[in-house]
Amino acid sequence: QLSNFFIFGFWLSVFKLLTDLKEQRKDSGKNKHSTGQQNLNTIMYETLKYLSKTPCSRQSPEIVKEFLTTMMPHKLTKAEKLQLLNHRPQTAVEIQLMVEESEERLSEEQIEELIQTVADTLPGDPEQENAAPAQAEMDEGGEQS
Repeated sequence: QLSNFFIFGFWLSVFKLLTDLKEQRKDSGKNKHSTGQQNLNTIMYETLKYLSKTPCSRQSPEIVKEFLTTMMPHKLTKAEKLQLLNHRPQTAVEIQLMVEESEERLSEEQIEELIQTVADTLPGDPEQENAAPAQAEMDEGGEQS
C-alpha cells in the first residue's frame, strides 16, 4: 500500500510518488498471479516510465529540503512551493501560472529570483540537457557553412 503522501508539510511531491512507486514495485514482484495485481503492475510501470523522464527523477530528500529552505524568504503558499518543486519552471510565464496573483504579489525582480533559485537548486530535465549539446552542435555547424 502506498504511504501517505505528506512530505515536509506538503501533499504529494512527484519525487515522493516516484520513490514510493519504486519501493512498491519491488514488493509487488512477489504477487504477480492475480489479474488485479497485473493491472496494478502495469499502472506502476507506466507511471514510473513517465516520471523517470521528469526532473523529479533526479531529486533527493536533501535537494527537496534545500529547495524548501531557500523558498522560505519568498511569501508563497505550500501549494505554490509544491508546484515549483514538481514542475521546475524556467520562465516568468510558468511562474505566473503557478503562483496565484503573481502580478500583484511578485515584482519582476522577485520572479527572476525564483527562476534562478529553481535553476540553482533543483536538478534539470535530463532530456533537455541531452538535447542542448546536440542543438549547440547543429547551431555551430550551421554557422560554419
